[in-house]
Amino acid sequence: MLKEFKEFAMRGNVLDMAVGIIIGAAFGRIVTSVVNDIIMPPIGLILGHVDFSSLFINLSRAHYDSLADAKKAGAAVISYGSFINTVIDFLIVAFVVFLLVKQVNRFMKVAPAPAPPATKECPYCISGGIDLKATRCPHCTAQLQAA
Repeated sequence: MLKEFKEFAMRGNVLDMAVGIIIGAAFGRIVTSVVNDIIMPPIGLILGHVDFSSLFINLSRAHYDSLADAKKAGAAVISYGSFINTVIDFLIVAFVVFLLVKQVNRFMKVAPAPAPPATKECPYCISGGIDLKATRCPHCTAQLQAA
């Protein structure tokens, strides 16, 4: 059983998938940083000095000045600003993956489907080049089945 597991783990596609997951996780952190540190501050500035990460709906009766204060007090809150950041983060990752797949597909030439054969071979005399519609072999005159 251990040998089978080793063979499974050492297959190329499993190792490729592991590398992809690790690189994807690192890329996700980069995109999160881009969204939180580069994209959202100018958007917040344009919209009137709004910090999206601090936007929340307080579900408790007490008043809290910031999301950090509400979380510190253990109040029930809906952090919709963080959700907005996460959605923008996802859209950027999805767009970059789309562009990457598009480029990979462009570089990888897909082999066209092979054309159906125009001729057949006689099963009796093994002569080739017989038209598919032929019912008799022109070489040995054997009766052929229709294709």
